[in-house]
Order: sequence, then structure tokens, then C-alpha cells
Amino acid sequence: MTTLTERSRRAVWHPCSQMKQLETQPLLGIARAEGPWLIDTGGKRYLDGISSWWVNLFGHNHPHIVAAMTEQLGRLSHVMLAGCTHEPVVELSERLGVLTGLGHAFYASDGASATEIALKMSAHSWRNHGRPGKHRFIGLEHGYHGETVGALSVTDIPIFREAYGPLVRVSATVPSPDARGAAPGESAADHARRCAAVLGAYLDQHHAEVAAFIVEPLVQCAAGMAMHDAEYLRQVRALCDRYEVHLVVDEIAVGFGRTGTMFAHQQAGIRPDLICLSKGLTGGTLALSAVLCTDAIYDAFYDDRTARGFLHSHSYTGNPLACRAALATLEVFGQRDWLAHNRTTAARLSALSEPIAQHPRVTASRQLGMIWAFDVATDDPTFAQRYHAAALERGLMLRPIGSTLYFMPPYVLDDEATAWLASNALAALEATA
Repeated sequence: MTTLTERSRRAVWHPCSQMKQLETQPLLGIARAEGPWLIDTGGKRYLDGISSWWVNLFGHNHPHIVAAMTEQLGRLSHVMLAGCTHEPVVELSERLGVLTGLGHAFYASDGASATEIALKMSAHSWRNHGRPGKHRFIGLEHGYHGETVGALSVTDIPIFREAYGPLVRVSATVPSPDARGAAPGESAADHARRCAAVLGAYLDQHHAEVAAFIVEPLVQCAAGMAMHDAEYLRQVRALCDRYEVHLVVDEIAVGFGRTGTMFAHQQAGIRPDLICLSKGLTGGTLALSAVLCTDAIYDAFYDDRTARGFLHSHSYTGNPLACRAALATLEVFGQRDWLAHNRTTAARLSALSEPIAQHPRVTASRQLGMIWAFDVATDDPTFAQRYHAAALERGLMLRPIGSTLYFMPPYVLDDEATAWLASNALAALEATA
């Protein structure tokens, strides 16, 4: 009988994959999930150490979120948001406005679409202000903000962008404040200030044509969990104010508690002009993204003329079921102090992971909130694939980024699951390295 994974290989084009490799690296067929665990079609359990691409906050099939979605499904599953509205989208927008200090949430279904919306919103608002020359963007070296064509323009990872070069209007990039790039004796904060000075020099020359600067605050995830000091965000906020440039924070992966605060940029004490949210927004249940902005940006579109409106749209914009899942996720946050709980979990996992940090093949270890990363000294281009396979053998779902091993688990790890993650991650490293 043909297996589920064989059927999938024949019928499904899997993301971020070379399909030919699936002939020798079989897919993992998942039948169900509970808490931090995935269960395959044979009944084997795997700890989801990366929250299924960073989306799952409170474990799979969280009963409160499932109950809310079930109730909403019987009431209203979808209605177009053009000319209509509904309670879940209004309440969610109100809640996100309170959490972010920004307003008028605009919805899509994924992070890349949120990036597209933020970039278009920024450039269009300048146009409406009579400054159409401000239509270019700046991103960070090794930055990642999605893989649609507009998002690729501010994504600086060659493997994702090079094949589509003719389609992409590449934006300017400035040095990453990645603390690993600090000079000997230089603090992470000093390195951040030095990198910000480069941005300042660029803006001094080109601010008249720059609409926005986009950054993943504190952690550049796809760049191998590159972490930087919050001083960089403070410097950038001041520069954007000085040169009249929008600051876009991409909190798609780092928002909703991942870095130790509800949103990463809050650790710098700043407010962005636009914020992109997705992934953890629905607790790992349904696809949803949102962009919120300042009143000044919103007001630039408020006019009698339709052409001055923001006419971007998606068929499932503000989907009621997804919005109810997001509201339920925020309600779970209110059921206990999860940020305090995560500090306890993080301390425990950091202590248990010390043998990995001290491993002779690990050249750098770092941790922020519920994100851990370890750089492995290897020239083997197949390290990530081999490590992934070794981890699966030990009941652990981890996918290194190049030679960087990382954890970004759900917040519901108990003592047993935390020990499982640390011990089996080390065993897989020893087997691979």
C-alpha cells in the first residue's frame, strides 16, 4: 500500500525543500499533535523544538483556542471585509492597538504579505503627502522578511533571492548589528552604535528617496538567530525621526513573547511607525497576519478620492475564524503571567543546554527569551540535513539554519520535555559532528 509520505512526495510541492532529496530523506508523516509533541502515523512522538516554524506558542491543540475556533466556526466562518465587518476583527484590532500603541490594523494571511503591505503603505503614504520621490527602502545585511517579490527586495539572503533577480528591485542594505560581528574588546552596544552610524551616513546622503527602514528587532532569525543589542533600535529610531523615514519593525517571528517581552522592540523603549505581525498571532492554528501603523500614516490615506485610499486587498482579509483564533491566543496570555513563566523555563533550559554551549564544536552560544542558538564549527554543507535526521531518530524536531543549531520551543515545556530537548539535542550533535 502506498504510504502517506510517498503520496505526498508525488502530489505535494513542499516548501523550502529540494524535492529530489526527499527520495533519500523521507518526509515525516504527522497524524496528530498535543502540547509540545507531534505524533507520526506510526505513533512515535517528537518534541516540536522549533514550534513548527515558530508559530506555536502554547502547544498544539490548546483547548481554549480550539474551543473558541469551534464556536466561531458554527457562527461565522468568513465574510468579505470590503464593505462588511464582524465582531472578531473589530475586537482583535482593538486589542492589538492597545498592545502595540498603533492603530487601524490591516490584515492578510502570512508574514510576507504583511511585509508587502507595510512597504506599500509607507511609500504610498509619502506619495499622498506630495513626496513621491520617497519610494525606496533599506534593510539589514542578511535580513529576511519573506519571499514574495516585494518582500524579497528587502531580503538579503542570496539563496532565496538570486533566482528571481530580474523580478526584484533590490533595496539598499546596511551592516547587521549582529553581536557576533563586534570587534575584539567591543561591546554589543558599541557595535550596535557603530552599525547605526553607517545607516546614519547613508540616510544623510539618500534620505530624500528613502521611504522606510525595515528591521527584525533584536533577532534576525533566518540569518542564523543573529542577535543584537537594543541600543541599535534606539539609534535607528532617532535616525528615522531625524531624516523623516518610517521605521518598520518585523515582529513576525519575534513577537508575542519570544524575546522575553510581548514585542521585541519594547526592550528598546521605542515605538515604530509600522509593525508586522504573524506566526504566533493565532497560536499556531490558522494563517493570519496584521500590519498596524501610526495615525500619521493612516491619515495620509483618509480622503474623498478613492485613488488616495490604500486599495491593497486579499480575499480572506480579516477572516473571522482566524481572528477568533488570535483573540483566543491573547486570552491565553491573560490566563497567567506567561512572560514570567518563560523566564523560569528559559533558565532551566539554558542550564540543561550548557553541555551544548561547552561542546568543542560549538563556537558561539546565545539566548534571548525563548530563543537559543549555537554555531557549530563545520565545513560540511550537509550538516543541517544530517542533524535534522539525527534529531528525528531521537524523537526531536529541529531544523538547523546552515551550521546554526537553534531552539524556539512552545511555552508549555514541562520539566520532562525540557530535559528531553536538551539531552537529545546534545546526542544528535555528538552523532552528527
